Formats: sequence, C-alpha cells, structure tokens
Amino acid sequence: MAGPLSHIKVLDLSRVLAAPWAGQNLADLGAQVIKVERPGGGDDSRAFGPPWLKDPQGADTKESAYFAAANRGKKSITVNLSRPEGQELVRKLAAEVDVLLENYKFGDLARYGLGYEDLRKINPGLIYCSVTGFGQTGPYRERPGYDFMVQGMGGLMSITGERDDLPGGGPQRVGVPIVDIMTGMYASIAVCAAIAHRAETGVGQHLDLALLDTQAAFLANQAMNYLATGEVPGRLGNAHPNIVPYQTFRTSDGDIILACGNDNLFNKFCEVAGCQALAQDPRFVTNAKRVENREEITAQLNAVFARRTTREWVEMLEAAGVPNGPINNIAQVFEEPQIVARGVKIEMDHPTAGKVPLVASPMRFSATPVAYKLPPPTLGQHTDEILRDVLQLDAVEIARLRSEKIV
Repeated sequence: MAGPLSHIKVLDLSRVLAAPWAGQNLADLGAQVIKVERPGGGDDSRAFGPPWLKDPQGADTKESAYFAAANRGKKSITVNLSRPEGQELVRKLAAEVDVLLENYKFGDLARYGLGYEDLRKINPGLIYCSVTGFGQTGPYRERPGYDFMVQGMGGLMSITGERDDLPGGGPQRVGVPIVDIMTGMYASIAVCAAIAHRAETGVGQHLDLALLDTQAAFLANQAMNYLATGEVPGRLGNAHPNIVPYQTFRTSDGDIILACGNDNLFNKFCEVAGCQALAQDPRFVTNAKRVENREEITAQLNAVFARRTTREWVEMLEAAGVPNGPINNIAQVFEEPQIVARGVKIEMDHPTAGKVPLVASPMRFSATPVAYKLPPPTLGQHTDEILRDVLQLDAVEIARLRSEKIV
C-alpha cells in the first residue's frame, strides 16, 4: 500500500544531517525524493568515514555509514550549481516538485537564482524549506551553524554532564547530533503542515527552520523552570531536576536506571527493595520533599542498590511494575527482545554493499505503513534516470551535459 505522502515529490538540495533527516522522513512516508549533489564529491557526509559500509566480501566500500543513516529512500543526481546550465536544470526540477529542502547559508541559493522568491514564480505551490544554523532573520543569519556549536550556544551543554564538583564534571554534548536531528524532525512536521495548508489553499510557502531556535524549543521543562523562577538550571548528571528518584544507580556489577515518576511508584519500589522505612521518612514522603533532600535519599539508595546485580534488580522491579532499565551499549540495544520484535533493524539491497543494515523508521501506521523502497544511493546513481524521466531529456542531451561537466 502506498505511503501517506506517495503523491508528494521532493527536491532535496541539502547535505550532512538536519535537512537530509527531514528528506529521509518524507521518503519513508512515501514521497519521491530527488537528492541533488555536487559532481565528484557529493554530500559532505559521504566523506565522514570510517566506518564505511562493507561489500559482500567484508571489504570497505566508498559509502560512509554516516551518509547511509540519513539518505534512505532517495534518488541521487549530480548537478554543478556553479554553472548557469546546472542552475537551470535545478530550476526545471523545482518546477516539477511539491517540496524543496535546502540548508545552504543565508542568501547562497538566491545568488544562483534558486531562492524562494525566484522559484515561487515558476511554482506558486512550492513548499520551500530552508534549514540553517540561525534562520533567515536576525543578526546571526549569515553565520554558519553546526550542531556542536548550537548545543553549547543553546544551553543544552549547560544542563548535560556531571556536576562540576564531581569526578568527570563539566559540560558535555549529547552523544548524537541531537540538534540536527531535532531540527530535521521539526522540518518534517512543518513540511507536512504546509502540505495540508496547500491542499486547502493551493498556495505554497517558505519554511524557516533554525538549529538555534530548535535547541531553545526543546529545552522544554528546563526552559520553563528558568522562565518560571529566574533560577538558571545546572548540570545534574543523570539526575532529574524535578523528580527524585529518577536517575542511575550503581549495582553490585553495573548500573541501572530507576524512574519513580510519582509517589506511588516510589512506595512500590521501597516495598520490593526492602527499604519501606524510606517511604515513611518525612524527608522523603513526597516527591517535592525528595527533591529538597536529593543528596540524602540518593546516598541511602546507593547503599540499597549495591546489594544486588543489575539483572536481579531489573527482574525484581519489572515484576513489581516499577519503571527501570539497564544501560545498554549499542550492540545490546539491537539484541533487546523488544527491538527485535518490533523490527527496528532492517536490511536493504545496496548496489555496492550487498545487504546493508539500517535502522527502521519509528513511525507506525495502521492503514499506510512505511515502506523501504530505495537504499541510500551511490553518488549520481540516478542522474540519467532523472534527466530522462523527469525532465524528458534525450540520450544525446544527457551525454552533452556529462561531457561538459554540468552533471
């Protein structure tokens, strides 16, 4: 069955992660996505290796694992945007699509005659999604922006990492490019909303997504904690600013996460752990009291958890209905029975890597399920096909464009 966006065509002029992540989401939802890349090098992330995908004999291919993470479902065409004829090819492609994704620096595509105001004249229904570090307005709009920078500028690193007074203390970035990924997710939502708006009005629009805006938005409760009180949150390591106990503890052989999101769960934990006195202690009887007395309750729970192994605690707490979990490495993630049962790891046939493993989309639909039709493309894999089938160019013209290094 066709995906929910199977009627949508997307032109993806973006590279690396934030906007390509949105393009992959749209492809997973059924959209036809054409990825435009530089001849020769392509998307910058094609060079972000090792690691590389392996061929069927176990040897490295030229395809980076990083690129494969964000480009499933797309067709790749190489076009030289520095040449007027290359710009004209992209202009013609833009006339044929519903959505354009781009993450060039502010004003760069306008210099090529490929800005929103240029393209809306030939395609009034075009949804033109720009993803930049700092947006299309404001004093920083011309600055380049990268995930790591914005994790720092946007406050995330000030609340991520161990406390300064503890071993290993100091700011830490998140272990994946979370700002890029979240901006790609917001871009995906914005594109779908604009598609719905266009279905009612016939009118496209320019979407302005910025990494810094996104980072500020997903400070979430930490932002509201500050706005409500004027008090600047700090780093708490694996502790929660508003809930206790909601953190990691050392067991006799490893670590475990305990997540008591309310007083009832704390009482259940104390019962199964054999420390009912803690639940009756006036210092710990409510969550608010436990937050006030965080150091004291943590010290007592550290002693409790040290009595058993991680596996013993997981089994006991699971049986009692107390939310908990081990801290898995990534290999263990893909061995989790739930991950296996949900089919989170998939495989697709790849032209150079044979069977390539990928991570499935988490979006599940009862009527229009996600379908995985195309693996991450090799550079320019579909150039001739797109020129022939979308732009109706004949073999002679395609050969000329190749010989003149336009494509």
